[in-house]
Amino acid sequence: MKAKTMSHILISASRKSSGKTTITLGLAAALTEMDLKVQTFKKGPDYIDPMWLSQATALPCQNLDYFTMNEQEILSSFSYYANQANFSLIEGNKGLFDGLDLNGSNSNAALAKLLSAPVILVIDSQGMTRGIAPLILGYINFDPTINIAGVILNKVGGTRHEKKLSAIVEHYTDMPVLGTIHMNKTLEIPERHLGLMPTNEAPEVYARIKEISSLITRQVDLQAIRKIADMAHIKQVPQRVRSYTKKKDISIGIARDSAFGFYYPGDLEALEASGAKLININMTKDGKLPCLDGLFIGGGFPETRMVELNANSSMMESVKNAIEGGLPTYAECGGLMYLARSINWHGECQKMAGVIPGDIIMHNEPQGRGYVRLRETGKGLWPSNGLGEFSAHEFHYSSLINLEGNFNYAYRMLRGNGIDGKHDGLIYKNLLAGFSHLRDVEANSWATRFTEFVRISKKKQMQKLPEQGTI
Repeated sequence: MKAKTMSHILISASRKSSGKTTITLGLAAALTEMDLKVQTFKKGPDYIDPMWLSQATALPCQNLDYFTMNEQEILSSFSYYANQANFSLIEGNKGLFDGLDLNGSNSNAALAKLLSAPVILVIDSQGMTRGIAPLILGYINFDPTINIAGVILNKVGGTRHEKKLSAIVEHYTDMPVLGTIHMNKTLEIPERHLGLMPTNEAPEVYARIKEISSLITRQVDLQAIRKIADMAHIKQVPQRVRSYTKKKDISIGIARDSAFGFYYPGDLEALEASGAKLININMTKDGKLPCLDGLFIGGGFPETRMVELNANSSMMESVKNAIEGGLPTYAECGGLMYLARSINWHGECQKMAGVIPGDIIMHNEPQGRGYVRLRETGKGLWPSNGLGEFSAHEFHYSSLINLEGNFNYAYRMLRGNGIDGKHDGLIYKNLLAGFSHLRDVEANSWATRFTEFVRISKKKQMQKLPEQGTI
């Protein structure tokens, strides 16, 4: 199979929390300011880093995830989006060789190899001098098939420290130093328990990105990075083509505001491709739901906005009445929290929509964290995916307690916690609510199946209307 030039690089690090996310953000913004159409990618299931990267480039950041996607699917997805841009920037997660198995088959290094991506290694050099040389040499020699094309030294202590580090790297290695980032508070973005604060919560997002971009432009050799990226070759693969339904015959509301913002761009694309018109809803400010055929309340941090959510009682009443009336609804993590009776956080309790007869309590430690494996019980609302099992992920500090009544669940937990350690996807009328974050991929085309359920429900509702009007 032929290889083609496709300008792309992967930003990784020697270990987690080395500053690669902020550096990737700055690079994305700086390259965009150079009139490049920059497509960003994030390895893994993360929502928050992609929100920042999307803001920096004005293009939705796409996730590449070994646990929910097979290799061919990763290649196809990458090729599809990268071909629509002229520079692609992939942000890894954790360290370059860190992964879930002994062989590193799902590591950043494996992704770099799969995508034939040159790697720029970010190193937290705080407190380091001569020790940086064996660190770099170790990464080079651990897997010589990985093209580590240069390093960016982060958290440098000053000009003297920079000169020492550069001299040591030059003397002991052949590795180009592509940038030295001095310690600076401007490069710190406030964090929540999942990582960076989401852009839907952070004030003055564009101003912060602009500041970070300016610092990166001054301290990183952008032209050298462009040359490295331009030398990248990747095998030609069949690109994923999303077939769009011409007619938008159903409308689905999407909760998008400061409380709810965790959505995969690919999932929203899949909903639209399946014939759904998406209508954004602000759960803190809008008075009530518009006329909808379906509703999707995704993840987020509703506990941080529980006072505003509670104050908007008309919206809560509208949502509850709609679900009680049979509106097809999917609520994911933060959405489940909103539909519960109450949220308890830091000693404060606020009433929520009360659709689910249980209460949410926030803990100091995660109650579910990492990848999950789900098996369909056959009691779900949507058509089966035909496989019965699929992978997803969860990351929540909340738990559902005091649940009253007996409910069916769409999923059995083979791995992970879900709602009660055994089940997830609580079913109530036409509502499915769970802690697991689903992703529309080949192994679980949930968005297509949800839209079909919405469409079927709409037809049934329309068939009832004439009967209701007769005497």
